Amino acid sequence: MNVNQSVPPVPPFGQPQPIYPGYHQSSYGGQSGSTAPAIPYGAYNGPVPGYQQTPPQGMSRAPPSSGAPPASTAQAPCGQAAYGQFGQGDVQNGPSSTVQMQRLPGSQPFGSPLAPVGNQPPVLQPYGPPPTSAQVATQLSGMQISGAVAPAPPSSGLGFGPPTSLASASGSFPNSGLYGSYPQGQAPPLSQAQGHPGIQTPQRSAPSQASSFTPPASGGPRLPSMTGPLLPGQSFGGPSVSQPNHVSSPPQALPPGTQMTGPLGPLPPMHSPQQPGYQPQQNGSFGPARGPQSNYGGPYPAAPTFGSQPGPPQPLPPKRLDPDAIPSPIQVIEDDRNNRGTEPFVTGVRGQVPPLVTTNFLVKDQGNASPRYIRCTSYNIPCTSDMAKQAQVPLAAVIKPLARLPPEEASPYVVDHGESGPLRCNRCKAYMCPFMQFIEGGRRFQCCFCSCINDVPPQYFQHLDHTGKRVDAYDRPELSLGSYEFLATVDYCKNNKFPSPPAFIFMIDVSYNAIRTGLVRLLCEELKSLLDFLPSLLDQIPEMFADTRETETVFVPVIQAGMEALKAAECAGKLFLFHTSLPIAEAPGKLKNRDDRKLINTDKEKTLFQPQTGAYQTLAKECVAQGCCVDLFLFPNQYVDVATLSVVPQLTGGSVYKYASFQVENDQERFLSDLRRDVQKVVGFDAVMRVRTSTGIRAVDFFGAFYMSNTTDVELAGLDGDKTVTVEFKHDDRLNEESGALLQCALLYTSCAGQRRLRIHNLALNCCTQLADLYRNCETDTLINYMAKFAYRGVLNSPVKAVRDTLITQCAQILACYRKNCASPSSAGQLILPECMKLLPVYLNCVLKSDVLQPGAEVTTDDRAYVRQLVTSMDVTETNVFFYPRLLPLSVLPVLDNPLSKKVRGLIDSLRAQRSRYMKLTVVKQEDKMEMLFKHFLVEDKSLSGGASYVDFLCHMHKEIRQLLS
Repeated sequence: MNVNQSVPPVPPFGQPQPIYPGYHQSSYGGQSGSTAPAIPYGAYNGPVPGYQQTPPQGMSRAPPSSGAPPASTAQAPCGQAAYGQFGQGDVQNGPSSTVQMQRLPGSQPFGSPLAPVGNQPPVLQPYGPPPTSAQVATQLSGMQISGAVAPAPPSSGLGFGPPTSLASASGSFPNSGLYGSYPQGQAPPLSQAQGHPGIQTPQRSAPSQASSFTPPASGGPRLPSMTGPLLPGQSFGGPSVSQPNHVSSPPQALPPGTQMTGPLGPLPPMHSPQQPGYQPQQNGSFGPARGPQSNYGGPYPAAPTFGSQPGPPQPLPPKRLDPDAIPSPIQVIEDDRNNRGTEPFVTGVRGQVPPLVTTNFLVKDQGNASPRYIRCTSYNIPCTSDMAKQAQVPLAAVIKPLARLPPEEASPYVVDHGESGPLRCNRCKAYMCPFMQFIEGGRRFQCCFCSCINDVPPQYFQHLDHTGKRVDAYDRPELSLGSYEFLATVDYCKNNKFPSPPAFIFMIDVSYNAIRTGLVRLLCEELKSLLDFLPSLLDQIPEMFADTRETETVFVPVIQAGMEALKAAECAGKLFLFHTSLPIAEAPGKLKNRDDRKLINTDKEKTLFQPQTGAYQTLAKECVAQGCCVDLFLFPNQYVDVATLSVVPQLTGGSVYKYASFQVENDQERFLSDLRRDVQKVVGFDAVMRVRTSTGIRAVDFFGAFYMSNTTDVELAGLDGDKTVTVEFKHDDRLNEESGALLQCALLYTSCAGQRRLRIHNLALNCCTQLADLYRNCETDTLINYMAKFAYRGVLNSPVKAVRDTLITQCAQILACYRKNCASPSSAGQLILPECMKLLPVYLNCVLKSDVLQPGAEVTTDDRAYVRQLVTSMDVTETNVFFYPRLLPLSVLPVLDNPLSKKVRGLIDSLRAQRSRYMKLTVVKQEDKMEMLFKHFLVEDKSLSGGASYVDFLCHMHKEIRQLLS
């Protein structure tokens, strides 16, 4: 059946956009339309069926133990919807030079620690013997603030300022860790040296202030805390500091670094000698110092400093930081919301680092694509390949071509050039964009990607103004905006024929299991409400198969039948396939049960992620050629080989939904919500995407749900607004600091109304010859997105342990390069992190502890395969919340004039609206069997499967860095 969906109208380019009051342009192409409709945006639910019950998103800190809770300071701008998954604006991450931070006495725990679980299977311990409890205790207690920062050259790009404060790490720390023992006294100390050259602003004249903070000398043991940033409108459990956009610094200032210094023989003084032009910088942490914890012994003696004799025993200094001083994602997220969530992010400046994905903000397109469409691992890339190899920072972009926008932002304008089609470069075929340079009075233009000189067609000619710009530049989207669409001509269509509107085909499993669970009846009833024209067959299907005893199912022939139906109708489309069991019937694509947990932690473990047979890849290739996208809904009661069944959805740009042990009374709401949203998605069919770059870099690798028949074209039978394509770039020549680097993503697709279109996204990046500029302009969330996808693809061909080791080594190399080339000279006992990468260790540890790379005893083979394919096409917002789950204590509910139950329900509804998949609500009681699942989301604690705690991993990472430096 055909589903003709109308294209949402957008305002013509000549009309003022909803968020640009007074920004009027003359109409172009005679387009007309109304304001873009509000399209709800969602983010990720949580993949594994057992893990779909993620507790609500929110903050990790309780209100202060004394005094009234502070009023909320993290509020969205007036009139702005709370889109927690969006974020951009001016770079701003540091304290005001004239504002002294205030500290509250501490924070109170949320509850008692969860009981340890015994009888766990042995886990891989690749990093040597665990540290003793005494070592860990002293390692954490002997950490001290150091505020000295040496100079470095100023950056031409935007810089990150120092953080306002540090919040608590999660939980109690067990007396054993995955990463082995750490040398005595050489634990990474917990202090921060901050100060970094940002753009000099006129209103900033005084250098940043610094002072050391002394937490109370006594304090009881802390109980496990909850992790996750605040929701918009909620207040943090401590005072927030309002800060200016940039932190100015004297010339010759080094990039910021989070220094963590520990006792190596004689302890350094609390105040380091002041550098010229600097005053001591403000720092500290929330919360009282920890007292002895039940699992730890006394402190162990300090180790000697390198190259010197051991000093006499030193008394414990009165001024120390507790583990709360280590970089906290909660505080970083809160600071970014406060500092960058109040002003629109204007894309007119090259190489701007956007706000975090957890910050609410509006985007004003002034020549570069919105970060909702493209986010990069770094916005200032090295000029040479040698410099890039030295830093080991991956150069990648996460591209979401059809991303949904909040209601306050207009959809890309549609440009119609008539029969001539869009203007392109004759050599590299790049499309006209704001970076093209018009010359010779406007009669020719020079391509910004390959420098080729092209003639301007007579119908496109326009005079230039005194600056060399076309006088109609602001009347044409392709000359003034970073994102826009062209109507494609017949030359861009298959067989030189305009396409028909796509079709949707629903294919229902009517086996015994599907009938018994009530799935077939439920699905048929729901389809009646989703589709306008229904055959009476939907009423008859449940009765026709009510008495079936058939338990064997087929899979490949079903998809082949749907593909042939689309081919006969001469149109693209989507198959919605509902399936319940392993296809063991005698038919093409027959599978066998190969589930074997004995292969975990062996060289053959990679086979669990590989498809059983090549028939599924062949089928997927045929589907892509026909423009047939497959969405798969699985309802398994036992092993169904997700690794094989997901191949067709994965290669056609489709989605996989999994509902283990499906029961209508428990899972109906979740399944129907996912189905409705999936049917109503705006999808581009029969799509081809190509990423072009300016001279000096090129796209070399791609990650996502798609098929590639060559090295340049990404082919997608279907692409919806939730899917991303991650692209990695390499150098093939030297880049120029002045001209920078350019990216252009071009997506050719068929809309739901059958219209052939080209969507274009452009982005300009800075280039640098100093490593300090590279590290100052990195984006950690995007970096983790890339590293997770790289690792999850790696498990297809390499042992999981080798993949984990590769991630750890790369992270250590990145941080060691910064320490060696960018940080000020300091003791080897200091762990110094780049300001914009200070959360890299905690986020990477979350990836390492994920079910794919370190499964627990309760995680099935199908669960791991499901998560692996799910993460492959996630955007940066989704991977952020997936690897670092949001846990929101109900004690800080938003202020609503309703009874408590309605407050809780309203909170849950708001969280569900932000995710792309429905979030099932599960109530976990203390000492309940689901308590283990709850502990799985306490990602900063040691995991039951052997994953290290945040502090243990930080110690191990420091050890790796020191080995590289030595």
